[in-house]
Amino acid sequence: MDKIIEKTKQLMVLMGFPDVEVALDEERRKVIILIQNRFVEENVETILPALDHLINLIIRKEGLIPYVVDLNYYRKERERLIVELARAAARKAVVMKQNIDLPPMNGYERRLVHMEITTHPELKTESAGVGKDRHVIIKQVEEIKNTP
Repeated sequence: MDKIIEKTKQLMVLMGFPDVEVALDEERRKVIILIQNRFVEENVETILPALDHLINLIIRKEGLIPYVVDLNYYRKERERLIVELARAAARKAVVMKQNIDLPPMNGYERRLVHMEITTHPELKTESAGVGKDRHVIIKQVEEIKNTP
């Protein structure tokens, strides 16, 4: 795993970021990159997908399973916000007894919502929409009625 850290550091130096910290969270399969640079901090949302792609190309070339790349803890904070949104929507769905449509999200974020809602046995989720409009709907679980 030191190979992943070293190759990531080499990539960052080639990109013009010599002062970079790289850590691995093997349990969550994350490569965490910290760069103290104003440009990176202001454009992390744009930079992250490209960096994720490049680093995972390197990881796959080494014959390893891909990792999730997190730049300046952007993804960690985004995950926290998505889970909090799911919890708030779940409370609203239970109280109002109606379906709640969440805003469009990428596949990873939708998965976080689906996983969070599994902790609510009275609720279920489904994805709807296509492409950039794909989103999660939180619904009440309908009780199965026994009919003779």
